[in-house]
Amino acid sequence: VQLVESGGGLVHTGESLKLSCAASGFTFNDYSVAWFRQTPGNEREGIACIRKSDGLIYYADSVKGRFTISNDDAKGTVFLQLTNLKPGDTAVYTCASDHARSACSYTESPTYFWTKWGQGTQVTVSS
Repeated sequence: VQLVESGGGLVHTGESLKLSCAASGFTFNDYSVAWFRQTPGNEREGIACIRKSDGLIYYADSVKGRFTISNDDAKGTVFLQLTNLKPGDTAVYTCASDHARSACSYTESPTYFWTKWGQGTQVTVSS
């Protein structure tokens, strides 16, 4: 029972990437799924969340207008489209899920307990 991220890589400033977060060993449908990013020595930053039951979406101000979170129930996958990437977006991107309906409200909380986590995927943006 786990989450599996993919899609990271090395890109140049202004380019795009699409990250995937797939559920393995369980069904995703009633969960809230969030994306986080972290660089060494810094706190985890919650950047986007989707509540799969009704499509409620939350974005942190730092990514609003450049990143898009979406869901494909048929594939059991949540995506994060990253556009107009900047060197400051370089980080390990990780997805997490939780069954609580209110979970997306805590996307930017450093103390909220998300019950399932992926292993992360590296995104590196060169200037």
